[in-house]
Amino acid sequence: MKILMVCLGNICRSPIAEGILQSKLGESFTVHSAGTGDWHVGQNPDERAIAISKKYGVDISKQKARQFQKKDFEEYDLIYAMDKSNYSDILALATTDEQKAKVRMILKEERSVPDPYFGDESGFDEVFKLLDEITNDIVSEINTQ
Repeated sequence: MKILMVCLGNICRSPIAEGILQSKLGESFTVHSAGTGDWHVGQNPDERAIAISKKYGVDISKQKARQFQKKDFEEYDLIYAMDKSNYSDILALATTDEQKAKVRMILKEERSVPDPYFGDESGFDEVFKLLDEITNDIVSEINTQ
């Protein structure tokens, strides 16, 4: 199974989500991340995202930002959006019901993962804990399929 985590710039939320979920699922699953925007393509995650992930034993330092592309619908089985704007942007690129069915909000009840980019380190800690908790639900869901 291949899973894609998507946020805006692919340097904060989605790299953290990728790292956490990959660490929980192991090598038999592929987890990647992307951003709906292209501002950070080729860059490593934000230093604060790398630091908070490392604090909790997850290494995301080797990840490189990339932009979401239409071909991702064919390559990935599940696509998780971090917020409503990302969700809408991804769905706007979908051309079939099958593609649309792959896209989900990562949090239930269409809640958004807060973007910590313009805040301080505490925002990254909050995001890590939130994503750590929700990825437990994703792992459980995958294991029951």
